[in-house]
Amino acid sequence: MDETVTWEQAKEVDSWLLAMGRHLLAMGDDPVAELPVAQLRVCGILYGGPRPMSALSRELGVSLSAMTQIADRLGRVRLVSRVAEGSDRRVRCLQLTRRGEEIMRHRENTRVHRVWAVLEHLAPKQRQEVLAALKMLTSACAAANGPRARAAGNHRRRVGSRRRGRGESRPATSAAKAL
Repeated sequence: MDETVTWEQAKEVDSWLLAMGRHLLAMGDDPVAELPVAQLRVCGILYGGPRPMSALSRELGVSLSAMTQIADRLGRVRLVSRVAEGSDRRVRCLQLTRRGEEIMRHRENTRVHRVWAVLEHLAPKQRQEVLAALKMLTSACAAANGPRARAAGNHRRRVGSRRRGRGESRPATSAAKAL
């Protein structure tokens, strides 16, 4: 039996994940839906608690000046505020404002409600299988993003002269195996 991950399998998983994401995460009445992705990611991270701006910039992979601009924009719409961390007033943390927390809580509740409504259509055994599959996929994501996989898998190249449509490129062999 051939156990090689095929490009078609990767495309199929990608397609299913996008379709599921569109269904579960589309929030029509969401006040932050129009935020740029970086700003929304900051709010999502801060939903877990205040974070130093330097840590946020590293996590997002942006410069500290870019992080400052993001914080300024989020501050203007009253979603975050800057606070001093502990006794060192030089270290500035960002935290969600009460408004920001309420919005992020509403987003989370809406997502969970949508997932709950979907899971109601599955038998208990099927729900357990879905959870097990998602856990396996999450573990595989973590493994693929490990130090070795990052070095091998983050560099994509064109394979041969075959077109894959809309500029798609096939991952290098080692990256495809990590899927």
